[in-house]
Amino acid sequence: MCQLLGMNCNTPTDICFSFAGFQARGGLTDVHGDGWGIAFFEGRGVRLFLDPKASAHSPVAELVRGYPIHSLNVIAHIRKATQGFVSLENTHPFQRELWGRYWVFAHNGNLKDFAPELRGYFQPVGQTDSELAFCYLMESLRRQFPEGEPPRETLFVAIRDIAAEIGAHGEFNFLLSNGTCLFAHCASRLAYIVRKAPFDRAHLKDQDITVDFRELTSPADRVAVVATTPLTDNETWTPIAPGTLMLFVDGEAVDCGPAGTCAFVRSECGSPAPANDNESTCFKE
Repeated sequence: MCQLLGMNCNTPTDICFSFAGFQARGGLTDVHGDGWGIAFFEGRGVRLFLDPKASAHSPVAELVRGYPIHSLNVIAHIRKATQGFVSLENTHPFQRELWGRYWVFAHNGNLKDFAPELRGYFQPVGQTDSELAFCYLMESLRRQFPEGEPPRETLFVAIRDIAAEIGAHGEFNFLLSNGTCLFAHCASRLAYIVRKAPFDRAHLKDQDITVDFRELTSPADRVAVVATTPLTDNETWTPIAPGTLMLFVDGEAVDCGPAGTCAFVRSECGSPAPANDNESTCFKE
């Protein structure tokens, strides 16, 4: 089973602390030794680092760990191969352009008998079910909204529905971002934490490293971190219910949607969650 790591914040932040624990899971404290990658959004650009080597033994991972790149949205992945060779082209995250923005995607799971017909706008380079699913997701969004990117609440519903369609073929945990927000879909296992004032110390599970966020942050900072399993052992992480798509904006989970809907909607088996009666105030750029 691959593992996912994502970060969304309200001010550019580095992910060195979380990545130190995540990196160890790629061949040191866990068995995910078939490659790793990480993508940092910087404005409309993306820095993408990929290596088919295990992250625990990768010089590129050591570079990233010691290089404090500040970003509002980050997606990382360590791979345990199920479909496709262990190679650079099959290493997550994957990147595509849509509506004049880069989109980055990473998947954990295994999709069976998933062979959608693509129309040529987006084509996989490697052999993974993950990249194929990403291409299908991008193509589906392009078909639904040919005039350009829709409002975020509309986009959320579309991604939720496509995730349910793809998820009918197997386990479909994924992280997705276009640099303005972070989508997290849980099929089996994902958890998140929002760090904000008052900040405290945090200790990694996979490395004996502690950081005191009080020394590194301002009272206005807010950072959401999403991972397959919690990265720290002295903080309270919130599990995401299977079948749920979540949206993170400016370092917090968006918990309201347009009138009559709920942003945290269970897509499993097509069963929506109870509607939220609050008016929408959250889906804003």
